[in-house]
Amino acid sequence: MLIFKICHHDEWKDAERAGVYHGTAKDRADGFLHFSTSEQLIGTLTKWYADADDLVLVAVDGDALGDALKWEKSRDGALFPHLYGRLPLSAVKWTGEIGRETEGRFTLPSPLG
Repeated sequence: MLIFKICHHDEWKDAERAGVYHGTAKDRADGFLHFSTSEQLIGTLTKWYADADDLVLVAVDGDALGDALKWEKSRDGALFPHLYGRLPLSAVKWTGEIGRETEGRFTLPSPLG
């Protein structure tokens, strides 16, 4: 099952250089990496990244994360994937730029867009 991480372009470039992703400042403060399902992406973008224009979508094989991946209640009681640990880049299936339409709506990279 694919799950998705939204991050800023520079943060992802740092992860690629290091070979592992340690998360955003919010992830580190909360003690886990926040992920979304494909159905949760637009809500997450709207709530947490409304003013951002430098975003990358990282598609991750959730099954490859093993027991470190937990499904926990979050926004509106929905279950969200949370990774208790760092993200090994070996679990990443693809990445793509998150864009914006003229009206400001987010556009997701293929194959989601």
